[in-house]
Amino acid sequence: MGSDDFTPHRRRLLDVAYRILGTVTDAEDVVQEAWLRWSAADRSGVGSPQAFLVTVTTRLAIDRLRQVRARREAYPGAWLPELISTQPDPQARAELAETVELALLVVLETLSPLERAAFVLHEAFGLSHAEVAEVIGRSEAATRQLARRARDHVREARPRYTADRDQRRRLTERFLAACFGGDLAGLVDLLAADVRLVADGGGRAKAPLRVIESAERVGRFLTAICDDEGAQRFLASIGLPTPAAFETAIEDVNGAPAIVARVGERVIGVLAVEPDGERVGTVFLVANPEKLARVSRPASTPA
Repeated sequence: MGSDDFTPHRRRLLDVAYRILGTVTDAEDVVQEAWLRWSAADRSGVGSPQAFLVTVTTRLAIDRLRQVRARREAYPGAWLPELISTQPDPQARAELAETVELALLVVLETLSPLERAAFVLHEAFGLSHAEVAEVIGRSEAATRQLARRARDHVREARPRYTADRDQRRRLTERFLAACFGGDLAGLVDLLAADVRLVADGGGRAKAPLRVIESAERVGRFLTAICDDEGAQRFLASIGLPTPAAFETAIEDVNGAPAIVARVGERVIGVLAVEPDGERVGTVFLVANPEKLARVSRPASTPA
């Protein structure tokens, strides 16, 4: 009961929940719970099904985020969001694609659940402050304050200089060539002096537990893991028989070009660079298999 009038809203609800939670699995659980509540609700007084469902989904996502925060604090090493493929049409839904960029989701992790929800609903989905206030159950004045704090924090944490899609693609191509070509000097030249590498292996793949800083240290680490010997050690760490051949390609992941490494059909790692002007300001390395499953399945994920 209720599935026919729920289905048209499901994709939007997944979009909202994923941006608040940072994982597709949690987002799907929240949307399933929203469907159960929708099915059981007396909808005679519901003027806008979409507004009702967005409200239910947002509140469930806020509650879920509060629950998972403790687990994320105990996570081995850095916790990065679950990645999603935005292939094969990276230009589609471009405005929403910008709000799933990995660097932005990482910043959103530092916000309170209410700040994050206010930011997502207002900045990504264009709800007015009055509408957001109704969704999260706060006054309009309090909601404006939440949204302002979130926006200011995001602005302070983002790179000083932005790059358009073509610039990001060229920088990623040069980064890929230097890493896997063993060109340490060329790689270091691409990196900002204060570059940071943040890795997520989740205790299930070989990855540094602490952030690596400085162009020289990041460059040496990357060229070491990208040469044949380092790559084979990594493959062994995730249980693949070695020696094994792997392939790399630049694909759209979370709305931006990223380096995707595969052995056969299996995605084994993603390297994403966040530009800071003409150089790389941050490198994200995601190797936890649980965070990579959706990179190969674009049709079933939010965008």
